[in-house]
Amino acid sequence: MKIQDADIIIVGAGIIGLAHAYHAAKSGKKVIVLERHLLASGASVANFGMLWPIGQTAGKMFHLALESRRHWLEALEASGIPYKNTGSLYVACREDEAVVGKEFAERGPTYGYDCEWLDHAAALERSPSLRPEAVLGALWSVTETTVDPRETLRRLPEFLEKHFGVQFHWGCPVFSVEGTEVRASKGTWHAGHVIICSGSDFETLYPDFFATSGLTRCRLQMLRTKVQPDGWDLGPSLAGGLTFRFYPSFQICNSLTALRQRIAEETPEYDQFGIHTMVSQASSGELTFGDSHDYGLTPSLFNREEIDNLILRHLQTFVRVPDFSIAERWHGVYAKHFEKPYVRFHPEDHVEVITGLGGAGMTLSFGVAAETFGLLPMEVAQA
Repeated sequence: MKIQDADIIIVGAGIIGLAHAYHAAKSGKKVIVLERHLLASGASVANFGMLWPIGQTAGKMFHLALESRRHWLEALEASGIPYKNTGSLYVACREDEAVVGKEFAERGPTYGYDCEWLDHAAALERSPSLRPEAVLGALWSVTETTVDPRETLRRLPEFLEKHFGVQFHWGCPVFSVEGTEVRASKGTWHAGHVIICSGSDFETLYPDFFATSGLTRCRLQMLRTKVQPDGWDLGPSLAGGLTFRFYPSFQICNSLTALRQRIAEETPEYDQFGIHTMVSQASSGELTFGDSHDYGLTPSLFNREEIDNLILRHLQTFVRVPDFSIAERWHGVYAKHFEKPYVRFHPEDHVEVITGLGGAGMTLSFGVAAETFGLLPMEVAQA
């Protein structure tokens, strides 16, 4: 009988893997995390850092997002990692955008969304970052929280290692998993349970499953400004009117059809590149802008200046900030399934693969991990 090195081995130190490590270690399990890179460098650091429950479909996914947020806040408080619990604003600058925002504010609370419509004056009072001459109003939601993904993905492993004894092996790609034996570049480990959170890597482990899974990749372009002047604060994270058409939660709005049609006819380039506009602020003061969406298994290595310019052009119609100077540009790639909010499968006994959370990885990570270990409240698990 092989000696067990850990109760649980987790492959991948992105946010999904770290959320699983947190729940497992907190429950007293011995946990080992194997990460192919020397630090987390995938989709988990190439995003806004937004925990965005309002974007999730009404019902189970919305309540799973709220449960995820609850665990997130618990972990952030325990670790001392900074976060901004400032809510969100969906900003309307056109009448059809305002109609969608108002309809969601009317219908959303019946599904549990904690939101309301703010008129022009109330929206400006809520955020110093809006252009008064452009804004008609905004949909306000209290449930959105922002972290700096780069800082969080660096500090969370340190916290897990120090407080729970989680073992991290960085620069340690995994070559194969056979039962509960995990073979990697730095050795072979055995565990009672193996959880694979390898993001958009479909080729290394269980490639035959991934080839028929329906999963694809999404490539997105994003930008970050220089540090804003001392004392200036974005306030709530912002989403523009284009974003109403992006998140599935807004499909409860009958008025969304007209908004989609107007955008397609008036600015087809935003549909061509899957662009919507959002802004978050890092704890160190920079602003993150984005983003675009390009789906396919072979994402381009090269950024398109046209896409960045379209993002900035739309942002500047409703956002005003002290310094729009761009310090960094990048693209990220995440796994996406068009019919499922995420993919969970068991290729063999005691082995589980979890991926395909799309752009909701930060939002859902701690909730999906809680589901893995049977920690969800009954009303969420059975929703």
